Amino acid sequence: QVQLVESGGGLVQAGGSLRLSCAASRIVFSIYTMAWYRQAPGNQRELVASITPGGSTTYGDPVKGRFTISRDNAKNTVYLQMDSLKPEDTDVYYCKASHTYGVSSYWGQGTQVTVAS
Repeated sequence: QVQLVESGGGLVQAGGSLRLSCAASRIVFSIYTMAWYRQAPGNQRELVASITPGGSTTYGDPVKGRFTISRDNAKNTVYLQMDSLKPEDTDVYYCKASHTYGVSSYWGQGTQVTVAS
């Protein structure tokens, strides 16, 4: 079965950096748009960043200029480099894979990011 496994979350001081990774298995990774979402308890899940198979990127307004999404198709992995972290970035971060033609999508289990002030 398809698996998306996130890693790299943790506790960091405000102003610090973290790098999240999401390793995918059992999908043709190169034809999936990959994205990071985040969600706090009681809130809706919001888009953080996405990257298409061709490498086009989109960012949510709160993270523009601070976060960078990238992908390595040879490793079936998508990354989220998070710099200049703020306490309001504290959330559970989820990886999502969406098929180019919309026929399937998958979510990872989430990884906690906590930014201390």
